[in-house]
Amino acid sequence: MGFEVVDALAECWNVRLDRRRFHARIGQSNVAGKNVILLKPCTYMNNSGLSVSQAVNFYQVDPQHLMVVVDDMDLEPGRIRIRSGGSAGGHHGLEDIIARLGTDQFCRCRIGIGFDRRMDGATYVLSRPTPEERQLLDQAVVRSCQAIEYWLGYGLEKAMTYFNRSDG
Repeated sequence: MGFEVVDALAECWNVRLDRRRFHARIGQSNVAGKNVILLKPCTYMNNSGLSVSQAVNFYQVDPQHLMVVVDDMDLEPGRIRIRSGGSAGGHHGLEDIIARLGTDQFCRCRIGIGFDRRMDGATYVLSRPTPEERQLLDQAVVRSCQAIEYWLGYGLEKAMTYFNRSDG
């Protein structure tokens, strides 16, 4: 889901993710008066902290100005949740980012994918969503892009207040 959101943001902001650096594909833009770097790690998800930490260190980004987009099996399909800091919640990519940055104080946009308890987690994450779930996930990508743009323009607290509502 994270890659889908980054691709959608790149399209919306007319950013080409054509540079390879930090074991990732990256692109830059100016959005809401802020220099923004989009990054898609080319490592396995469980090692995505390598790319993120290298970019954060190179560009000297305060981790509190970082937004990581991940899927979340604990949220129903299509639901998004913006938050600042906290645990990885069992997400191995977040665990690696936290370990390599040495902090959990960065923003996350979690996108609900639900979970079928009859499957193991890895199999479920890699399986195809149903057509109904796909529609919800497509809507969540659009909403996540809106939330990230809102976060850039108005800050985390306002983004959380607006986009974490259950009726959104």
